[in-house]
Amino acid sequence: MDVLISGAGVAGPALAHWLARHGFSPTVVERAPSLRSGGQAVDFRGEAHLSVLRRMGVLDAVLAARTTPRDMVFRGVDGRERSRLPASFTAGDVEILRGDLSRLLYELSAPDAEYVFGDWITSLHDDGAGVDVTFAHGRPRRFDFVIGADGMRSGVRRLVFPSYRPEFGGYYFAIWDAEGDDRDLTCSPGVLTAPGWLMYRSSVPPEMMPESLIAPGVYFDSISRIRMPAVSSGRVTLIGDAGYGSTLGGMGTGLAVVSAYVLAGEMAAGGDAFARYEALVGPYARGCQGNPGPFLAPGSRLGMWVRDRMFRLLPKIPLVARTDLRAATAIKLPEYRPVR
Repeated sequence: MDVLISGAGVAGPALAHWLARHGFSPTVVERAPSLRSGGQAVDFRGEAHLSVLRRMGVLDAVLAARTTPRDMVFRGVDGRERSRLPASFTAGDVEILRGDLSRLLYELSAPDAEYVFGDWITSLHDDGAGVDVTFAHGRPRRFDFVIGADGMRSGVRRLVFPSYRPEFGGYYFAIWDAEGDDRDLTCSPGVLTAPGWLMYRSSVPPEMMPESLIAPGVYFDSISRIRMPAVSSGRVTLIGDAGYGSTLGGMGTGLAVVSAYVLAGEMAAGGDAFARYEALVGPYARGCQGNPGPFLAPGSRLGMWVRDRMFRLLPKIPLVARTDLRAATAIKLPEYRPVR
């Protein structure tokens, strides 16, 4: 069966790998002209994440490319340290640059998948037996299934669920290339800044923020989350951030590889695969969602004072502090039997 995957970040290549191992023929279309390099550090937390990497055969490569976590230091505008978030809390079990991870997963899946860069889906027509797809540049094609793995601003989600809007969390953030230590953060009420990094509180909803304000080379987005009653429609479904995203929530990367593993395994089992996939991944994904804005950049001086005191307590109350680890491990992974 031919499966089209939109997005070559993390979830897309991971899904392409598993689909190929289950005997499917995956095609990955990516709007960017090539793999995206660089990016912020991402991490994997707990045995569920690590188990999927181990079953993929990439855990050793991820460990070899790991970065060295550091504390996040919060400073006032006067430069003095106010508090710090321990690396043991922020980094998980293994931290790696997003670009390095994307390259590893691409190289893993590329021998068994077709990759098309510099193109994107413009329309989908699901007739119950297959999906007819048109592209911005390539010729129209027909696939048995279409999977949206194209992030928080998913084009597939807009086509299939046009009335849905992500839930805005009241903050925006921007990332760009800059020299400096991005773990030292300057804070004031509702604002965090660092070289190449900005988060700020705002009441302006995303649909009112003109994209023309965004400078070239700057990644800018709202802090939002995706909470849909269902992420599937007919022969189309969503994985990773496209279906269950939570901007800067800290567990999106682990969720991407877990949802790819489960979706491919359920599709291989046949029957009502998308419903089983949603039943397994949906509750797990919603438990991993969070809004880091009020946590990291409270909107008042009193909120900043409370945040600073709380960060100082984290090393003393590890069981309370690691709610993220409990959420990351709150799934029992099925044992699938790939054909290769």
